[in-house]
Amino acid sequence: MSKWSKALPAVLLAAALVAGAALVLYILKLAGPGSTAKSLSTPVFIRQIQSLSQLVTVRYVMEKVVILEDVKWYGENRVLLVAHGNIKAGVDLAQLKPDDVEIRGTTARIRLPPAVITDVYLDENQTRVIERNTGLLRTFDKDMEQNARQVAVDDMRRAARNAGILQEANTRARQLLSEWLHLSGCQTIEFR
Repeated sequence: MSKWSKALPAVLLAAALVAGAALVLYILKLAGPGSTAKSLSTPVFIRQIQSLSQLVTVRYVMEKVVILEDVKWYGENRVLLVAHGNIKAGVDLAQLKPDDVEIRGTTARIRLPPAVITDVYLDENQTRVIERNTGLLRTFDKDMEQNARQVAVDDMRRAARNAGILQEANTRARQLLSEWLHLSGCQTIEFR
C-alpha cells in the first residue's frame, strides 16, 4: 500500500473539517454579532446560499504513473511521468432556483443540484518526469510530456468518479447545509 493510500483518509477528514469550519464561519458572519437563530424565508435562504456559489466538500489526492510511447520501426519516443494530483468535488449552489427550496416555519425542503467534479489539477512541485527517451532517428516530441500530463488528469478524474467522490460530495454538502439550517432555526430538513 503506498504512502498516499494510507494518508488519503486523513486528507479527506482534514478537507471536510476545513470546509465545515469555513461554512460555520460564513454563517456566523451572516448572523452578525450577538444575533440569535432566526427563521428563514425561502427568498432569504436562496440569496444567502447562492452567495456561496460552489460548495467544495471533498478533495482527493492521487498519484498516477503514466507511460506514453510512440514507437516506429526506426525508433521510439517515450515519457515516464509520476503525476501527483488533486481532485475536488462539490455542489454548485448558484444553480438553486426558488422552486428547489421550500421553507415553512421550522421545516426546510431542498432539492440540491447534483454534485460535480469542480477541479482536477496536477501539483507541479510533486509531479516529475522520471524518464524521457528519444530514439536515435527520431525528432524530439515537445508535446509528449504535456500529453502524458493530460492523460494523468483524465485518469485521475475517472478514478475519483469510480471511487465515489460525487456521492461523498453530495453527502457532505447535505450535512453542511443541514448544520447551517439548524443554526438558522430549522428543526426539520428534508432533501429531495
